[in-house]
Amino acid sequence: MPARTALITGITGQDGSYLAEFLLAKGYRVTGIVRRLSSPNLSNISAIQDRVELLDGDLIDQSSLNQAVKTIHPDEVYNLGAQSFVATSFSQPALTGEITGLGTLRLLEAVRHSAPDARFYQASSSEMFGHVQTEPQDEQTPFHPRSPYGVAKVYAYWATVNYRESYSMFAANGILFNHESPRRGLEFVTRKISDGVARIAAGKADSLTLGNLDARRDWGYAPDYVDLMWRTLQAKVPTDFVGATGEAHSVREFVEAAFRAAGVDGWENRLKTDPRFNRPAEVFNLRGSAAKAKRELGWEATTRFDELVRIMVRADLERQHVSRG
Repeated sequence: MPARTALITGITGQDGSYLAEFLLAKGYRVTGIVRRLSSPNLSNISAIQDRVELLDGDLIDQSSLNQAVKTIHPDEVYNLGAQSFVATSFSQPALTGEITGLGTLRLLEAVRHSAPDARFYQASSSEMFGHVQTEPQDEQTPFHPRSPYGVAKVYAYWATVNYRESYSMFAANGILFNHESPRRGLEFVTRKISDGVARIAAGKADSLTLGNLDARRDWGYAPDYVDLMWRTLQAKVPTDFVGATGEAHSVREFVEAAFRAAGVDGWENRLKTDPRFNRPAEVFNLRGSAAKAKRELGWEATTRFDELVRIMVRADLERQHVSRG
């Protein structure tokens, strides 16, 4: 039986690189769409670059998506590409809508016309819940996004549902809560914390400056979540699943855990806040329930909060050449 073929947008990002490794280990032929940049960043897939096939393409360019899907004719499509930084979505809302929202629609169209039997996974986000009224949030919780990024993700979510219902496509959403790793970009608060703490431990910085310390998030480990992505497309019927740990921790708790993992005392005196880093409309408390995924797919998060923080801090300490003794 020939190997199944997967097409991944966002293959060079955190989730895309872990997913590519996961699928290669399962014997897939793995392909990915990458934007043409003057200085391409392929560091996350450097260890597997010779085992994956990369095609030029962009979520804002319909013809490139059409060509990629027609050329690859994938069995599974994972749409992980997006403008995914919430803060940037406030300064570039239209671009975020084009990439994160309409980009999904374009890819769905390409799949509908050139690979209608392919199974389609849409990376949805807990940011769609936004201003929550109930806790924990699950597949039935209403959406109330509080950023252009969240709004774009809601559009992409409903586009995926619409193509499933209108064209009988196997199209499914994974509503994933925050999931982190050492491959997270430095602009994200968790990586900003782990990198900042490592720099303090290395004597390269004296303090760490953040925005809202009281925001609470359900933080998991990215490799756990790519397993859920794959399981979502192995289900008998297409449906939507929440991925979450079921625990919420504040940014302040993440900072405290990071300093503890680095063996640096007196974190309160090294932490500063700046309102410039606050969002215009804040999301205060996100905590998910993955009961449906556990019941129907046998999935649950295996890496808990403290271990996640240790993994990230340990990696950044190594980047700074700091020994933990």
